[in-house]
Amino acid sequence: MAQEEQVLVVERKILEEVGMFQGLAFDIERYLRELFSPGVPRFMSRSQAETDPTHKQLIPYVIMAHGGKYLSYVRGRRAGETRLVGNRSIGIGGHINPADDMPLFSADFREAYLTAVEREVAEEVSVDARHTDRVVALLNDDSNAVGQVHLGIVHYWILDASKVSKREQMITQMTFMSPAELQEVRDSLETWSQLCLDGLAEMAKRAESGMDSRPVRELHGDF
Repeated sequence: MAQEEQVLVVERKILEEVGMFQGLAFDIERYLRELFSPGVPRFMSRSQAETDPTHKQLIPYVIMAHGGKYLSYVRGRRAGETRLVGNRSIGIGGHINPADDMPLFSADFREAYLTAVEREVAEEVSVDARHTDRVVALLNDDSNAVGQVHLGIVHYWILDASKVSKREQMITQMTFMSPAELQEVRDSLETWSQLCLDGLAEMAKRAESGMDSRPVRELHGDF
């Protein structure tokens, strides 16, 4: 019998103690300091986490930018989150699992988290370009059942080439789109992508200037 998937979560009360918000939050260091404190993040069975609003699943949400355009795709039928199938997205990422070997009680938690993010992205797409990785926002949406049990950590990757190809069958219609083009298809975007679209200008500014964005890493080529 296959073992049930375990996913990384934090208690909702931790987020509430720092300051609950709806949409995007840009004072990220204040939140990450508490969310990544030793002993705060832990693993929970996904089946329980998906129906337990007292916990938030931590989801890296990676936006890839090149030349003023953003990677966009449609989630196919094999998408892990079935409630999002058929929606267009500008975020790559997924759940963090114990296999990522994250030292939850270590001061090096953030570095291990970054490695886990790279691994999650690599499962979905192949990036054959130099790129930087900055955390530019946190994302919370309690307006629907999916958002109530998830908390997004928004990463902004600046690529020096648009060399991205899909690895997962669930990814379809992948292309780079300008903000104006994304606005034209706004109604087809998943909720998180709509919120990020509204904040793209601010996130781009923070990513390019390094303002209040943590952590920072430069990557080379494919994973």
